[in-house]
Amino acid sequence: MKLSQFNFDLPADLIAEYPTDRRDESRLMVVDRNKGTIEHHIFKDVLNFFDDGDTIILNNTKVFPARLYGQKEKTGARIEVFLLRELNVETKLWDVLVDPARKIRVGNKLYFNDENGAEILVAEVVDNTTSRGRTIRFLYDGSDTEFKAHLNKLGHTPLPKYIKREAEEIDKTRYQTIYASEVGAVAAPTAGLHMSKEVMKRLEIKGVNFATITLHVGLGTFRNIEVEDLSKHKMDAEYFRINQNTCDIVNNTIKSGKRRCAIGTTSMRSIESAVSAANTLKPAEGWTNKFIFPPYNFTIADSMITNFHLPKSSLSIMVCAFGGYDLMMEAYQIAIKEKYRFFSYGDAMLIL
Repeated sequence: MKLSQFNFDLPADLIAEYPTDRRDESRLMVVDRNKGTIEHHIFKDVLNFFDDGDTIILNNTKVFPARLYGQKEKTGARIEVFLLRELNVETKLWDVLVDPARKIRVGNKLYFNDENGAEILVAEVVDNTTSRGRTIRFLYDGSDTEFKAHLNKLGHTPLPKYIKREAEEIDKTRYQTIYASEVGAVAAPTAGLHMSKEVMKRLEIKGVNFATITLHVGLGTFRNIEVEDLSKHKMDAEYFRINQNTCDIVNNTIKSGKRRCAIGTTSMRSIESAVSAANTLKPAEGWTNKFIFPPYNFTIADSMITNFHLPKSSLSIMVCAFGGYDLMMEAYQIAIKEKYRFFSYGDAMLIL
């Protein structure tokens, strides 16, 4: 299939700027692949679609405050630094994006101050990696714990650029799933943002199992696809981990013929990156650059909860691979007509 087949017109006013008042009161579109039906619910109705012995697969990655604002030496120009990945703990070496990139060169120093103007951290640019990307070294002699505490204090919630506002206090909790525990993501696994403590507790009472994986979401998830031939697109690699306990839960569910639901494209990519020769889930740890596009045979999960994604994105393309191209494109047109909210803080879709 070609990239242009996944294009559609999305009105800008459907992009959600803020989350709903309550996590579980976002809207939920339910798409049944076998029946070809599309129904409208609210998220807490998800309880009606799962029973004793079913398993829900969650990504427990935790977003860290990756967006910093610093000043360039001498000129004092404001520079946005987006932390992507720590390369070396001991030398405090990081891959970052900088904006505006044209003002930053190798050897430049950047100063990061607190709200009172006191200097907290200094970094030096040591390498140019891409047009926007740089490698920087923080010049800090304290412990790693103290260093990370400074980053947390200086950092801002890394809302995606399509949310046209600065991060606010509400984002510290709402741009994070309630079960986030493993720090390392620069973007939230947004399908999980709808899960509330109440919904999870009621699912547990029904006998639904929860199995956790970790995939640290990187910016590559949101990178534009530049090629018309989808087989030529290369995803950025993201770190993931699946332990034996999760495999046991999921494989027992497969064996018993019960439902396995992946929460989000990140969970789906992880489990599809760890399929054994026997078509079961196997423990895995490493980096995955798996790009799923139609046609594709999914092995582990038979249902999925996801948000409404950008046209021509790797996310919406994966959803079409799982839900079926024609049915998903119809669902998206209905979502636009019914004014569903799109993207990170938007509404959800359950594909059965």
